[in-house]
Amino acid sequence: MSPEQSDEVSGLLGAAQAADGVAPVGEAVELRLRPGSPGSRHLIARDGDELVGYLHLDVFGDSDGNEVAELAVHPEHRRRGIGSALVEAVADRAKPVRVWSHGGHPGAEALAAKLGYRKVRELLRLRRPLDAELPPPVLPEGVTLRPFVRGRDEAAVVYVNHRAFSWHPEQGSMSIEDLREKEQQRWFDPAGFLLAVAADGRLLGFHWTKAHTAELGEVYVVGVDPDAQGGGLGKAITLAGLAHLRDTGLTEVMLYVESDNAAALAVYKRLGFTLWDSDVQYAR
Repeated sequence: MSPEQSDEVSGLLGAAQAADGVAPVGEAVELRLRPGSPGSRHLIARDGDELVGYLHLDVFGDSDGNEVAELAVHPEHRRRGIGSALVEAVADRAKPVRVWSHGGHPGAEALAAKLGYRKVRELLRLRRPLDAELPPPVLPEGVTLRPFVRGRDEAAVVYVNHRAFSWHPEQGSMSIEDLREKEQQRWFDPAGFLLAVAADGRLLGFHWTKAHTAELGEVYVVGVDPDAQGGGLGKAITLAGLAHLRDTGLTEVMLYVESDNAAALAVYKRLGFTLWDSDVQYAR
């Protein structure tokens, strides 16, 4: 992908987000739009010289061996079969393939049914206001919180992340290089990357927060080493991160959670989170 093509695709994605109120692709795809980024195939649809559709295929795939596609059609060129053509084209190039639909777009389910796809995964997006009361975090005895330090904490965070998310198709595969790449993003703030450490300095868990806008923050990742689970650490660092976001002036917070993660959903419900929308993954 050339710089010119990358700018063109970014413009199409922005138009789709403005029309739908939700980004048509995830953060990982946006990072892959830069020229020279590995692990991607880019399918484009044109009407003459105009870009009308785009599909990103992650050929690195998930931990289950699926290549993963995300797509967008320009709002002015929908209902012309462009989305169907892109999905059919990628099905000929990748097997097995999973296709994401972000934000519960009304046309996605119909398109999936038409092409013989079924829902295989749902990622819920929850939110809560930050002006509502937050209980104080209660850390287990001997555990303290400190901010992430660039150049020192990457290996420990990746190790705990791998242990905490060994079951997760994407999060569990985060590498030191992936973490360092995100450190270069404008939104990265080490003060909002809270590490829970034992008295001996060992990392037990972390809450990585993210600010999307001046009003909206995110519980980006909460990871707890399996050896430290069950003692309330996850709830404590979640509350500490929410307090950090509130204290920086944000008024609302969101998070993503798998629809079948009953334990996490119960915790977030008790903390006042409610359903916003969902991302659905389809497979043939």
